[in-house]
Amino acid sequence: MPARLLPAVLLSLSMLSLLVLVSAKPAPAAEAPLEQALAALFTVHTADAEDRFLGSAFLWGDGTVAVTNAHVVGDATEVRLTDARGREEIGLVIGKDAVRDVAVISVATGRQGLAFGAAPALGAEVWALGAPLGIEFTVTEGRVSALARQVEAAVPILMLQHDAAVNPGSSGGPLVDDSGALVGMNSQIADGSRMFVGIAYAIPADDLSRIVTGLIDETLLPLPELGLTARPVDRQLAAALGIDASGLLVDGVTEGSLAALGGLQAGDVVLALGGHVLVKSGDLAFAVEAALPDGVADVAVLRAGEKLLLSVPLLADDMASNLSLRDVSGAVPQRVASYTLETLGMVLGADGLVTAVNENSPALFAGVAEGDRIVAVNGAVTDLSAVTIDAPVLLLLQGETGATRHVLIDPWATGKTIRPVGGANVLDPDVVVF
Repeated sequence: MPARLLPAVLLSLSMLSLLVLVSAKPAPAAEAPLEQALAALFTVHTADAEDRFLGSAFLWGDGTVAVTNAHVVGDATEVRLTDARGREEIGLVIGKDAVRDVAVISVATGRQGLAFGAAPALGAEVWALGAPLGIEFTVTEGRVSALARQVEAAVPILMLQHDAAVNPGSSGGPLVDDSGALVGMNSQIADGSRMFVGIAYAIPADDLSRIVTGLIDETLLPLPELGLTARPVDRQLAAALGIDASGLLVDGVTEGSLAALGGLQAGDVVLALGGHVLVKSGDLAFAVEAALPDGVADVAVLRAGEKLLLSVPLLADDMASNLSLRDVSGAVPQRVASYTLETLGMVLGADGLVTAVNENSPALFAGVAEGDRIVAVNGAVTDLSAVTIDAPVLLLLQGETGATRHVLIDPWATGKTIRPVGGANVLDPDVVVF
């Protein structure tokens, strides 16, 4: 090759190598399925200055609502939601079923909820997303250990049992498969421990879809409180009664309840409801749910050796429902707009001396004591007689010994904490309240 052509050839080869390198550069990696699922996750806090952590929630369907457990939101009508990117919003609790333990929260639009996955098989790998113990946006891995576990006998839901680690704070978080698709909502830990012991329960996606849709459409029928306590007739009870080991033995009936209106009595053995034979305690809840559209159920009972057919109402007009929907048409209760130091429960003398503290007052609960002297309010020395308090107030106090301390008084605080959910009766685990 002539020497004068060598530089041109080398330049061409270099450009060709560069083109090969550029064309071989991999495309940007798609977001991993679990990361996509985490993008639909929220932590749930109270929508007030206390900002108490409540649990987890996730975007549902077209992204216009979020879903969580009813025990996560409690009595709150609005909550603060925070996503993995730190974006916050106030969501309205628009529907709640306390028995089935599902709540629906209205959220800002523009995002997509989790896709639905196929029902998992026994042993399938699953991931629990949530904020266990308040540790935000956590993913734990496990496997489905049972497909249809009725955890609480009074609740007609067959849970997914799995061993992905969940703890208080995981409630309301999604359970997803390896594609990041929704297979359930984590709701409970096995009774007997407040912490994870290898058994967790999730409401299956199919049940969740039915409940959420019914809450949104206002078509979900509430599960009634029958006012009945009963236990399964096991072999030992059957031998004592001289009957077959089947049905539920009625321990007691609440006066004025649906069960009482239907004529049920203590000592009856309930054999069937609405044509569904009852073998174990949990069968009654499913039978009642199936009969809800009729509003009444035929109940076959054995009383003193005689078979009877009773008619038990499943909804009374004057009885409270466990299902609630947000009513935005009427007036809402108004909180006290402002306080003075005196109305917070302090009797003041000269120079800000606290001469007395009223019983059951915000000041007493915050730690103000007789003999304290108010040195400053919210960091400033001020005329105490002119102080108007319309937000939590920080007082600098000087005690009788001369030592100073700060006390925060929030007269609007609720003081509520996360409560565990469980169906066990501590007196007798065989007795179920319906």
